[in-house]
Amino acid sequence: MKKWFIAFAGLLLTVTLAGCGSQTVATTNGGKITESAYYSSLKGTSSGKQVLQQMILNKVLEKQYGSKVSKSAVTKQFNTYKTQYGSSFKSVLSQSGMTESSLKTEIRSNLLLKEAVKDNVTVTDAQLKKQFKSYEPKVTVAHILVSKKATAQTIIKDLKGTKKSNLSSEFTKLAKKYSTDTATKNKGGKLSAFDSTDTSLDSTFKKAAFKLSTDEYTATPVKTQYGYHVILMLNNPGKGTIKQHKAELTKQIIDNDMNDSTVLHNVVAKVLKKGNVSIKDSDLKNILSDYLSTSSSSSSTTSSSSSK
Repeated sequence: MKKWFIAFAGLLLTVTLAGCGSQTVATTNGGKITESAYYSSLKGTSSGKQVLQQMILNKVLEKQYGSKVSKSAVTKQFNTYKTQYGSSFKSVLSQSGMTESSLKTEIRSNLLLKEAVKDNVTVTDAQLKKQFKSYEPKVTVAHILVSKKATAQTIIKDLKGTKKSNLSSEFTKLAKKYSTDTATKNKGGKLSAFDSTDTSLDSTFKKAAFKLSTDEYTATPVKTQYGYHVILMLNNPGKGTIKQHKAELTKQIIDNDMNDSTVLHNVVAKVLKKGNVSIKDSDLKNILSDYLSTSSSSSSTTSSSSSK
């Protein structure tokens, strides 16, 4: 099955694949290249067909879900990428053959597709229950990273003699004294809040952290690829119930579906069928055949988590 994929660094061609005429695109001493000649050549390539597929999908998604994706939502996601890459953001864009404007276009395309997935995928109680098994709400911790286990054990020993009311301030002092994590040692070792979907932290670190209640710390050093950690739980709201976290669990399931080619294929098929697409160029009449066949467009769509 062909996978529909809107890439972060996707192929963007600044060419309109319809309405091409005799206008000159380029001239050489060997002759000129017209829009129609360029179009005829491009439409026979896989990249050219991908662009047309993308343009068609964007049109129907915009019609069906455009009102659900705000400019501020696009800007928020754009700023997240910008913060993530920091000073290398511009070079990453350049290496990907993109501009800030084309990135925002890609972001909007993905957000529109996500709205389509939400609209066309049924999330069942069984899927929510399954997702809840691995779910952990956002927690906030502080940590002290050292290279030797003995040093971590010394830190834990110091903490054991500390009153609960002084625990946070004592941990801050020890972080400044011992931690090799230069990004957090002067902030008491505090990390940004994270939940079970976080992919930036070591899995062993997360597992140890989630076991802690508020104001508890790890009784033994936690070993990761970076060294040995002592972790203090600053805020753990508790796992709660499925009902309390239904919205977040549903969001996580939808996020998983956005990476599932089968789910996306079925959703795109439904969106295109509803869009009443008609291909006017006979050479491209089968460009959407993978999505508009009777079997793919009429089948029901369920979340990927239901079949895993």
